[in-house]
Amino acid sequence: MSERNGRTLYRNPRSGKIAGVCAGIAEFFNIETWLVRVVAISIFLLGGTGIVLILYVALWMILDVAPVAPHDKDSYREIELKKKVWQAGEPAKQALSDVNRQFCDLEVRLQQLEKYVTSDHFDLKRQINSL
Repeated sequence: MSERNGRTLYRNPRSGKIAGVCAGIAEFFNIETWLVRVVAISIFLLGGTGIVLILYVALWMILDVAPVAPHDKDSYREIELKKKVWQAGEPAKQALSDVNRQFCDLEVRLQQLEKYVTSDHFDLKRQINSL
């Protein structure tokens, strides 16, 4: 297996159509799987029939199957993380959750501020400071 930035090249049959070779290559280079498939099919149709077929079968035989991470076994994930290079920022659900948490924190702080300002202690301190 080849390594790049601490990653290993595997084939990914869970995301693949035939044997997961294109899906594995896409994950390794952090690009979309459909793009790798389009390039492979284009080379195949434009005269590279033997090369693409031999290379695909060789990679099918040589590459190990990608190991299954514990979180990949779940079919439902609450928040999907963006992994591709072209995807910027955080997912909408994550952003909404972060904004909601920030507003809840601000609400608690505002309640504490109002409680302090309306207390007798605040009035007394203000009167002492004005002397």
